Amino acid sequence: MKKTLALSAIAMAAGMAATSAHALDYDGYFRAGPGATKKGTARACYNLGGALGIGGGHYRLGNECDFYGEFGLAQTGTVDGVTFKGKIMVNEYNGGTDAGGSSSAFEQMYVEAKGFDISPDTNFWIGKRFYGRADIHILDTFFVKMDGVGAGADNIAVGGGKLGIAYFGSDNGSGGLGGGGTGLSTTPAQRLNFDLTALPVNPGGTLRVTGTLTRGNFSGGTNGVGISLQHDQDVQGLGSNRVWLQYAQGSAGLDANVGRANADSGFKQWRLIETFNWQSGPFGGQALALFTSQDKDVVNGTAKQTGGTVGGRISYALTKNFKMVAEAGYMQNKPQGGETQKLTKLTIAPTLSTGPGYWNRPELRAYITTAKWNSAANAAGGLGGLTGIGDGKTSGTSYGFQAEIWW
Repeated sequence: MKKTLALSAIAMAAGMAATSAHALDYDGYFRAGPGATKKGTARACYNLGGALGIGGGHYRLGNECDFYGEFGLAQTGTVDGVTFKGKIMVNEYNGGTDAGGSSSAFEQMYVEAKGFDISPDTNFWIGKRFYGRADIHILDTFFVKMDGVGAGADNIAVGGGKLGIAYFGSDNGSGGLGGGGTGLSTTPAQRLNFDLTALPVNPGGTLRVTGTLTRGNFSGGTNGVGISLQHDQDVQGLGSNRVWLQYAQGSAGLDANVGRANADSGFKQWRLIETFNWQSGPFGGQALALFTSQDKDVVNGTAKQTGGTVGGRISYALTKNFKMVAEAGYMQNKPQGGETQKLTKLTIAPTLSTGPGYWNRPELRAYITTAKWNSAANAAGGLGGLTGIGDGKTSGTSYGFQAEIWW
């Protein structure tokens, strides 16, 4: 299967490159590297995770036990005044290092174009794609993620901003919902998104408003509605600040995608997030605070719960190509009637980089990570505990090396 997928990607790339007068672009990302846990046990990663409503997000520096890569090719060109792009992207994932099997898939396969005479400035698209993503890098989490198979139009001028409208559908027998599932879907659904971006609201500040309507197309499926407000503020000479306020009900997810497609129509969730990015001389970083709450979900058997996290990553360049990087975070989750689950994690990582800035990549890192958590967090992790190792411990130390690059 993997060989067929790779040959298909190569054949598509060759076909794109063979078209004259058009450009072939490429982009991608990957992370990889070896690691171990103190006393020679299986490598552990430390994550309180999805109970916080942050999509399984975790403080990722020195805390990623997988190999992952995305490799994209795009054909761009202009024909009789219509500018187009056709894009494919293949991913590769292994939950460990080189042990066990890995999986590959086409993550994106779509065409978009603008310049049509009916609306020259509007961008039209159809296919499978990443769409409207907005993340906090240190958590490896997209707080807006309208990925899926769909069709839409964007770049429509409205009130000083830009409007996008998109429809997504997931059929029975297709991949799982939410942009990250695999295998047979037992919960097909439809989704409609409205995304108003770059709306000027104050000096140096813009507002983004993203609306979501969902319907689960199966026995027990429910309707849903969601809204995400995102304010971006330029902090002159230092960096930028972003705040989200997000609400979802029923089958809608907080990330503007489908959440639990069979959740009761009265099931409600909300979260408030603030993140700040900066670079001042050799000193750069990213910090965040998050609070989230969700109702009891009778259908899926989860209790009402609240959670939150605060943390950040800092980078200090000692030379042009060598910097010290550190990351610390605290997470907690409180199910109604249960004990609060707690996790604290700290990583130190001497790093080689192409430049002194926080965002310069590639980075080649050595790291040591230490974490502590309580017994409630272990219990929530099941038989394997928070780390999955099953040793019953409530603290751990891991070390290793990692490369991270995007292009």
